Amino acid sequence: MSGPLSGLRVIEFAGIGPLPFAAMMLADLGADVLCIERKSGGDWPPLPIVSRGRPSLKLDLKDPEAIRTCREVIAVADVLIEGYRPGVMERLGLGPHEAMGLNPRLVYGRITGWGQTGPLAQVAGHDINYLALSGALAPLAATDAAPAPPLNMLGDYAGGSLFLLVGILAALEDRRRSGIGQVIDAAIVDGAAILMGPLLGMAEAGLLSLDPQGNMLGGRYAPFYRTYRCADGKYVAVGALEPRFRDALFLAIGFDASEFGDLGDPGAWPNASLRLEEIFASKSRDEWAAAYQGEDMCLTPVLSPQEAASHPHLVARGSYRVSAGRIAPASAPRFSGVEQSESSLKEESAQDRLHRWGVGERPA
Repeated sequence: MSGPLSGLRVIEFAGIGPLPFAAMMLADLGADVLCIERKSGGDWPPLPIVSRGRPSLKLDLKDPEAIRTCREVIAVADVLIEGYRPGVMERLGLGPHEAMGLNPRLVYGRITGWGQTGPLAQVAGHDINYLALSGALAPLAATDAAPAPPLNMLGDYAGGSLFLLVGILAALEDRRRSGIGQVIDAAIVDGAAILMGPLLGMAEAGLLSLDPQGNMLGGRYAPFYRTYRCADGKYVAVGALEPRFRDALFLAIGFDASEFGDLGDPGAWPNASLRLEEIFASKSRDEWAAAYQGEDMCLTPVLSPQEAASHPHLVARGSYRVSAGRIAPASAPRFSGVEQSESSLKEESAQDRLHRWGVGERPA
């Protein structure tokens, strides 16, 4: 068995941002993914890592012969994914109505920032815009500073790619019962909004403030949930939310919390943080990490990706793969019946994959 999605045929109409990451994950999980790229090229070149696990077929989608090839591939596919603005696939004659007319079992996944409907559906945007409008960006502000986007992980990938994947897997299960495919409208703005669900729930229950300065999960204010600069200029991360972990940490590093009153009160945080900054600045990052590794006090070094790839825990799990000095994350999650190795089918050419799908030889 090469993966839990072995035998699933997926067509990816090449795009940027969340789409190639979703395609990479489908390929990592064993699906047969064929990427159809525009012959003229796109806005971004193929990127290492996220382009792994699937061959690409370059087609001029203005050419009727290329569209005919796409339709033949669609007829034998299980899943189609695309990330164009609403209406682009329809203008090509490859929209859901046409595609599912060819193949009623097709699961048609669409990923956009604003969604297929709504006043902003045709407006340009990026990760930061979707986070801003969904309410997910405002709590990431620092004192007297503008909200800072968390790279593009929270919107494009967490709120976009992963929700597209959830939709695809749910639609495949529904198809198993009904025999009919579905169209999935995955919008990053929707995904970012639903990611706010647990935080809004905690706020409603009085367990969390969404005011950045009083938010214990914001990573900047609560002295027991933030990063600290060490003597060598590197950082450690402290995540001692629960009292038992907090007490163990404070005892180990020689911090007397009683001097600062109730640390559940945000008013006590600034002075407590200043004292902890002094303590952590007294040793290097690796000294702190070595002294308390494996202890239940939620203290870890802040590692670069290159450092993470060689950390004993991640090495033991095979979380990264290192080849010729280049690092790449391994597939996730893990499955008990699947070896964590690349499928032999990953090395197929686009022509070989088309032939195996029964489409036959087509011009590149």
